[in-house]
Amino acid sequence: MLKKFALAATTVLILSACGQSDGGKSATAASGVAASVAAAASQSNSTAATVSGSLIERINNKGTITVGTEGTYAPFTYHDKDGKLTGYDVEVTRAVAAKLGVTVEFKETQWDAMLAGLKAGRFDMVANQVALTSPERQATFDKSEPYSWSGPAIMARTDETRVNTVADIKGLKAAQTLSSNYGETAKKAQAEIVPVDGMAQALTLVQQKRADVTLNDTLSFLDYLQKNENSGLKIVWTADANEKQGAGLIVNKGNQDALAKINVAMMELREDGTLKKLGEQFFGKDVSAQ
Repeated sequence: MLKKFALAATTVLILSACGQSDGGKSATAASGVAASVAAAASQSNSTAATVSGSLIERINNKGTITVGTEGTYAPFTYHDKDGKLTGYDVEVTRAVAAKLGVTVEFKETQWDAMLAGLKAGRFDMVANQVALTSPERQATFDKSEPYSWSGPAIMARTDETRVNTVADIKGLKAAQTLSSNYGETAKKAQAEIVPVDGMAQALTLVQQKRADVTLNDTLSFLDYLQKNENSGLKIVWTADANEKQGAGLIVNKGNQDALAKINVAMMELREDGTLKKLGEQFFGKDVSAQ
């Protein structure tokens, strides 16, 4: 997924300022404004650099690391019935922190401000199903070893036998949101599109036999099946490994030493079965393998 494919959330990473010339202002004043803007940018960059340089020190000194997350994005990061922050991404982060011997402090923030907050130094890393797929994000941040992999999938009723590949949905009714990439995939496969507002409505139409299939993210489907054991639905196709995207812990550029230690911890969690256990807890399946 990763993060909210259908919603296409966009994080603003670079802030720009534009002004309008005032004939009553002198060139000197304009120059002063430009200098102030440059100074502010320099100070912001300096802050980010300070955070980047201190992360490895906090890890080495068994200190506290801060992690940005939503807290409202189940099953990845949310509050349980007792109000405790939990979720797959949250528990993976806690397991990594335990391997590193550090204390983790979560800072909940809205998705739209999360990566900007990381860049500004408000936290050391982000755990929120981020895949770093855009060149802009890749130029600004680094990602750990992935702890989950996801890609497109097709859901149908349990008695469906016609669908084994995307090509098999040709001529079938696919319940899809018109603006999503999954809807576009269904159109290209020449399915008959049944418009819906979201995944919940799409699954209901498939259950009611008003649609044959629906396409969406693998992890979203697994989460649904985990919570609805008697849904009468099943996943009939998932994307090949090379079509999947991996989510990892995100840090600012310049944290190579810290990232190396985080990666070692993540690989140990994969080898000792912790990631598999957490995947089964939240999705009913190991989602850490591509």
